[in-house]
Amino acid sequence: MFRESVFGTPDRSHRLRTDPTAHGRRQGHRVAPAVRARARALAGRLITRRIQRKGIDLSAMTFIPERSKVPLQRIGTDPVPRLAQLRATDPVHRLRFPFDFRVYLVTGHEQVRAVLADRENYSNDIRHLLPGTGPGTGEDVGGLGFTDPPVHTRLRKIVTPEFTMRRLARLEPMIERIVAQQLDELAAAGPTADLARLVSFPVPFQTICALLGLDLDDREAFARLGVQRFDATGGAAGAFGAVSEQREFLFDAVARQRKEPGPGLIGQIIRDEGDLISDVDLAGLADGVFTGGYETTAGMISLSTMVLLRDPAHAELVRTGSRADVDRVVEELLRHLSVVQLAFPRFAKRDTEIAGQSLRAGDVVLASLSGANRDPATAGADPDAFDPARVPISGHLAFGHGIHRCIGAELARMELRILLPALLRRFPDLAVAVPSEQLAFRPLSFVYGLDELPVRVGPALTG
Repeated sequence: MFRESVFGTPDRSHRLRTDPTAHGRRQGHRVAPAVRARARALAGRLITRRIQRKGIDLSAMTFIPERSKVPLQRIGTDPVPRLAQLRATDPVHRLRFPFDFRVYLVTGHEQVRAVLADRENYSNDIRHLLPGTGPGTGEDVGGLGFTDPPVHTRLRKIVTPEFTMRRLARLEPMIERIVAQQLDELAAAGPTADLARLVSFPVPFQTICALLGLDLDDREAFARLGVQRFDATGGAAGAFGAVSEQREFLFDAVARQRKEPGPGLIGQIIRDEGDLISDVDLAGLADGVFTGGYETTAGMISLSTMVLLRDPAHAELVRTGSRADVDRVVEELLRHLSVVQLAFPRFAKRDTEIAGQSLRAGDVVLASLSGANRDPATAGADPDAFDPARVPISGHLAFGHGIHRCIGAELARMELRILLPALLRRFPDLAVAVPSEQLAFRPLSFVYGLDELPVRVGPALTG
């Protein structure tokens, strides 16, 4: 009952109990505004005290207040104008959540970078908001993103060697084979086909499965769960349900490889660490690498293709340009698209301050990566434009910053650097097959993307 009253649609009896003015309205009596205000304030204080006493279960949250949706909303590839307004006038803005749940949205590049780098004043540990009454529990949270040092330091040290440039270089031939195979499928499906289904998802998905040593047959289920776990249209409840379902599979994979370690990263960690790493920690690591390794890159591939096809000069630069040209385009695509819209939430460890805004211990801080990457103070003139010739004052934050910077950043760059030129060379007449207003952009997702990208492939070149 309490969970529904806070996060869902309260039933009638609860509304009568918490709103003393409701009975008067039903009886046809007018209630003075001052009386209504006092009654609502009293109800708010009662519910707030209950939350403070029993805690709040983030995984049971079935809606997001309308005013708090701004950092996840877009118009095409661009953040909504409100985000730029906040960055210019209120870069540390308190979002309006019910019952004194204090959440601040940080949008300026300088402020976001400072928050992400500050591990003395902020924690990533979210378990206090997952008491276990909803679809997610503290046990469903693991890996690197929601972990603080020294545990984070120990876990990251285990996987970091796999993601160095030298170690990743050995994956290039495999990625090239996967790309060629999926482009063959795209050509066979033409003249009109779904790039998202045939290329954007399977390329990073197969790559990350090979890296981890996972044998996944049900791609459709994982594609669905990958979208659901970042979807905020139903609050956090659906997302945590998808997290739990995916992690169940990874727990099973870890248990099997405990008996017979496979050739990938999971098996290698088991051989190196043995019982020093628990199944929970190993599944958390695998989950972070797995999900971060395909869903974000899949979004980047579809959106990048769409952006490049808007201007023939941009597509031609990738098709025929040098390695340096392609690298420059990829970095601008990462900045411009910022598919990961928000960094992992931070929690103030103590009373502190950001850009003159006072925070209390326990306050939640959301760092807008899409807002920071469009900041003219660092991106330069016309930050909303896609400009491969841009020379930004400071590097972009598409992969985050600090100790929690995305460990798979170089793998994502490699996949984009291999796939985009190959796609545009193979299909020189490639075009988006529907008007932009018909594209299925995700309306409210922590990882932005397209569910489908219909393209006209035209005649394919071989060799």
